[in-house]
Amino acid sequence: MFDPTLLLAVSNLLAADGDNTSRNFMIGISIFVMVLTLIFVVVFFRYIGLWIQCTMTRANVSFPNLVMMSLRKVNPTIIVRSKIMAVQAGLLKDYPISTRQLEAHYLAGGNVPNVIRALIAAHRARLDIDWQTAQAIDLAGRDILDAVKTSVHPKVIDCPDPNKNAGTLDAVAGDGIQLRARARVTVRTNLKQLIGGATEETVIARVGQGIVQAIGSNPNYASVLENPDAISKLVLSQGLEANTAFEIVSIDIADIDVGQNIGARLQADQAEADMRVARAKAEELRAVSTAREQEMIARVQESRAKVVLAEAEVPKATAEAFRSGRLGLLDYYDLKNVQADTKMRESISITDKAESSRSVVAPGG
Repeated sequence: MFDPTLLLAVSNLLAADGDNTSRNFMIGISIFVMVLTLIFVVVFFRYIGLWIQCTMTRANVSFPNLVMMSLRKVNPTIIVRSKIMAVQAGLLKDYPISTRQLEAHYLAGGNVPNVIRALIAAHRARLDIDWQTAQAIDLAGRDILDAVKTSVHPKVIDCPDPNKNAGTLDAVAGDGIQLRARARVTVRTNLKQLIGGATEETVIARVGQGIVQAIGSNPNYASVLENPDAISKLVLSQGLEANTAFEIVSIDIADIDVGQNIGARLQADQAEADMRVARAKAEELRAVSTAREQEMIARVQESRAKVVLAEAEVPKATAEAFRSGRLGLLDYYDLKNVQADTKMRESISITDKAESSRSVVAPGG
């Protein structure tokens, strides 16, 4: 049997649940609207200053574009200030640079403000450079602003580089005299060859090589000291700036000192070497002579030994001659007399030589 009391209780319960659901739904909508309002206020106050700057300077960067820059990981402050610099300098009349191009260069890792400053300086100096070239130079790792400044105001570099080599450029003239030179090279940036062009080190090396070659080709060191400008002109005419990022304006010889007499030193070294060779040859000849002398002494000793052996055979031969009857007693005494006479003559000869030598020495004494 149906109970009306139960139906009333169920109806009351459903009405209470509907009120709670509506209340929760209204609370959620309110919170969502508050969050959106807070986000809008934060975004508005973050970009309102940049948007006002863009509006006042006619940089043509919209408010939504500023917000999208942050979403694209681009710093809007850098882009806006760079665009304002370009607009205020009148750069966009000759270089139509869009905001998208500035963002692309920023995302590629380039220095956007530095490129804009370089283009402004080049525009004022009427240098032939555009946005594409400038950003390519910047992305290549070169300082585009410094390059433009050097193109307008040439700079001076020392040769050799004092930071790496505190010495001088040493060269030897045709007469063997050493000259020590220092040079100052004035260069201007060649913007067309800045990408891929050689750096200052190459210019310094080429200028040093040219100066050494010019001094070495000169027959007399005195002429170099009298007219160092001729060396500068000769080196400058060789086109040393080829394939470099610079254009050589002038080469000035700052200082030339006279060094050592390399020619005389080389001659002295050659003479010393020749003397050592002669000594070696003389020592070789002396050694050969000494060996020959010792050989002769050995032969003399050998000959004396043979004489002694032959003399030892004389008594035997004499005895054999007596026994066989080929030698008589008178013949033997005649032989002894001849030997005694020979010894007497040898002694007299020795005595005469001694007296003659004393007579020669006596007057000097």
